[in-house]
Amino acid sequence: MKPTPDINDRFVIIMAGGRGERFWPVSREKTPKQLIKLLGVKSFLQQAVQRVLPLVPLKNILVITNAAQAAAVRKQLPLLPKANIIAEPVGRDTCAAVTLGAAIVGARSAKGIMAVLPADHVIASEKPFQQVLADAFDMAARSPVIVTIGIKPTEPATGYGYIQTGSVLPPSAGVPKARTIFFQAEKFVEKPDLDTAREYLSSGCHRWNAGMFIWSFATLTEGLQRHQPEMYAACQRWCKAASQPAKLARILTREYPAIKKISIDFALMEQAQNVVVADGAFEWDDLGAWPALARHLKPDASGNCAVGDFIHVDAARNIVFDARSKARRTPIALVGLCDTIIVQTDDAVLVANRHQAQQIKYLVKQLAQSPKLKRLV
Repeated sequence: MKPTPDINDRFVIIMAGGRGERFWPVSREKTPKQLIKLLGVKSFLQQAVQRVLPLVPLKNILVITNAAQAAAVRKQLPLLPKANIIAEPVGRDTCAAVTLGAAIVGARSAKGIMAVLPADHVIASEKPFQQVLADAFDMAARSPVIVTIGIKPTEPATGYGYIQTGSVLPPSAGVPKARTIFFQAEKFVEKPDLDTAREYLSSGCHRWNAGMFIWSFATLTEGLQRHQPEMYAACQRWCKAASQPAKLARILTREYPAIKKISIDFALMEQAQNVVVADGAFEWDDLGAWPALARHLKPDASGNCAVGDFIHVDAARNIVFDARSKARRTPIALVGLCDTIIVQTDDAVLVANRHQAQQIKYLVKQLAQSPKLKRLV
């Protein structure tokens, strides 16, 4: 029986470089979705760090962000060592960010087991999540497998990727039985149409791909060497420089723009044969746009969900969010409006059809092209 892995060999890499354009005008380039407070008194990033602290030492939590957001990340996480906040010079998708995080982990511990987690998810049931993550850490430490956490679908969602699961993995000999169920991963599938999503929901054999991965440094680098040799070579170079943050930053500035832009799903997960799925039996949500906020706010009798001082006559199913500073807040009053998003900040107002919330990202692009309005991006 293998000994229980040392907690000091556990690492968490939090991916915090996204822009969150669909949550404009609250989310901006320098303060994107993961850095704002939509639910509760802490940002999504602060909640993500807090959730993993019972499992991983603070010194082993890394945040991969970008140059525009690094200062805000440091301000929100003052106890995190400065060297643990790493800014990508340019965005090169998730495979590059994962490789960069792995290089730093490998420089600190050749036996490192790392979890890669998004910074902007909502996980209401922390204890069950922590149990799944702890079991996944143990699985990745004992076996040369890539663990991905799959969420059991609760609706035929078309905005998520799915994972087709196979047989349940039997417990390892001489190892206490984990509370988490692990499946063999059969296939990763892209965002489906509605009919296909309904089939996936009824089959019981599919899980939402939540973008949460756990693996050892050795297993990940072996996967990169086999499927992404250029990324593997970069990982080796960055690993050698990782103990000197200033040197690593210079190397990244020189090399990062030329790195292939590809997601970790396409680069590795969909090609690897050693992927297992941990059953994510906890409350999870990926807030993709303003309508998703309604799932976490108590509606009034007419289905309106509001954060702020809100009054209405014959208005229904609206989402109202007042993000103004307290001194500037005034009541928001609606008459006869239905299925509308109203968001107010100190310098902008958004009014949008609830069913066209995904179009907000195109509005942000128009703002960026306007000399007069690009300051709002």
